[in-house]
Amino acid sequence: MIFAGIAILMALAWAYTIRLAWNSASMPEALATANTAPWNAADFGFMFVMWAVMMVAMMLPSVTPTVLLFARMRQAREPNGRPYVSPAAFGSGYLLVWSGFSLAATIVNWMLHESGALSSMMGHVVSGTGGVLLIAAGAFQWTPLKHACLEHCRSPLGSLVTNWRNGALGATTMGIRHGIYCLGCCWMLMALLFVLGVMNLSWIAILAGVVLAEKVLPRGETLSRLLGVLLAFWGLWLLASR
Repeated sequence: MIFAGIAILMALAWAYTIRLAWNSASMPEALATANTAPWNAADFGFMFVMWAVMMVAMMLPSVTPTVLLFARMRQAREPNGRPYVSPAAFGSGYLLVWSGFSLAATIVNWMLHESGALSSMMGHVVSGTGGVLLIAAGAFQWTPLKHACLEHCRSPLGSLVTNWRNGALGATTMGIRHGIYCLGCCWMLMALLFVLGVMNLSWIAILAGVVLAEKVLPRGETLSRLLGVLLAFWGLWLLASR
């Protein structure tokens, strides 16, 4: 039942993302015009919703094992007289963190738009800026922060046991805590959408797959470091080809 609920939410988020990506690809002239016009409140709200739904689509696959683990642990504790707490409370806390990231990404999107640095409202930055961001993302893959957060996401059991909180508010707090670690692990990869194309469906799917692979594959840490090398070389190539 829990897995089915996650699958439905994931399917809805991907359906919205795919539809929006197809629509943006079929309206290049409209997007070019939108890129030169100042945003209004409706534009900001639309872009925030776009980022938020896109983060749900990209991050739900990798957090699903942790939500299911939380559900099993909660079920084991229920016979001790503790009230039922839906895993949705944990998931809501997790997604709240990524909603905060979506707000920050929307603000950055607006700033890049206002400065004319994006190819379109949902496009990508110029190659020079993109090269710098790729190198920065590659370097981040080797930092202690990245790997401390990745280790938490790969092995959340210890943290759930140590930081267990009862009740719906406690579950939400635990979800927020896990979401912060996940954000620390993946935020730079998500920022690469400004390089690859904010609504480039192929890269959205690839990045979602990379995030999932880092967290669930047996050698996810090695994959993370290798990806860092590839991103850095890609960034250097972009800078050299300007």
